[in-house]
Amino acid sequence: MSRFIFTFVILFAVWLGFTTSLNPQELIVGAVLSLLITLFAFKTFTDYGLSFFHPKKLFNIIKFIFVFLIALIKSNFDVARRVINPKLPINPGIVTYKTQLKSDTAKVFLANAITLTPGTLTVDIIGDELFIHWIDVISRKPEVIFNEIGADFERILKEIFE
Repeated sequence: MSRFIFTFVILFAVWLGFTTSLNPQELIVGAVLSLLITLFAFKTFTDYGLSFFHPKKLFNIIKFIFVFLIALIKSNFDVARRVINPKLPINPGIVTYKTQLKSDTAKVFLANAITLTPGTLTVDIIGDELFIHWIDVISRKPEVIFNEIGADFERILKEIFE
C-alpha cells in the first residue's frame, strides 16, 4: 500500500508540475489519470514507499540539490575558462570511478549528477564502477578520482537511498 500511495503522489506531483494549474477540472483529471497509471504500474514504478518522505530524507534531498547546484556552477566556470583561454591544459580521458552506493537508483542519480556537471560525462555503469569521460584527468588514483568527481554527491545519496 505504501508503494501505491508513493507512486500516486509522485505521478500527481508530475501532473501538477506540467499543468501548473489548480483548476478543479484539471486536478480531477490529473488525479484520475494518476490513479489509473498507479493501478497498473506501482509494482514496477519504484521500490520505495512513503518512508521516502521522511523529514530526514527530504532534508537530504534539498541538501543534494544545493550541493549539485554549487558543483554545477563551479564546473561551468571551469569549462568556460578552458574555452576562453585555450592555453589552459586539458587532459581528456576516461577514468573508472568506484562507487560505494548499493542501490541502482542511487547509482543512476550519481551518474546523472556527474553527467550534468560540465567537464564530466558518465559513459557506463557496470556493477559498482562508473566509467566517466573527464575533460582534465588530473590523476588516475582511485581516491583522487573519487574526491574530485563525486564524493560530495555520493555522501548525500547514501543518506537518501540507503
